[in-house]
Amino acid sequence: MPPRVIGLYSLALMEKEGPVYGYLVSKRIADRTGGSWQPGAGAVYPALATLVERGLAERTGRGRRREFRITPRGKTFLRRLRSQWSPEAPRGPDLSVLWSDIAGRGDVGAHLLGRLRRTVDGLESYLGRTDASDAELRALRGQVLAELRLAQQRVGGRPRRGVVR
Repeated sequence: MPPRVIGLYSLALMEKEGPVYGYLVSKRIADRTGGSWQPGAGAVYPALATLVERGLAERTGRGRRREFRITPRGKTFLRRLRSQWSPEAPRGPDLSVLWSDIAGRGDVGAHLLGRLRRTVDGLESYLGRTDASDAELRALRGQVLAELRLAQQRVGGRPRRGVVR
């Protein structure tokens, strides 16, 4: 996970839970990723230091523990960032497909299919460990299945001109 993502996640964590310290950030990331990744101090503390340098967080001392808390500027930054991001909003090109070339896997279709599998796996994992109510889980499952049916129609729809099936 790039340091910028660690910093942004840390900022959101500060806003939600109050002051944080490096190990807490690392542990929360591990929890959110289902244990698949837990960044070390060498990744977390530089990201936190960058937030302090930019005035988005401040460092406070509490004994030997270095704690970080969000500043008003950090809250404004998160509010602005969130107002610009929407999962439903049309987006520009998917630049993540460039990773298939960087990794030496030039098949963009295989790359996108892998992302779809990881997304479905993530939803499955989330549905299995969330503390949401049964009604909320049923609603989310319904939304997931509806999206998959729409995707099936789009992918399995009429062939494009010049494409042979």
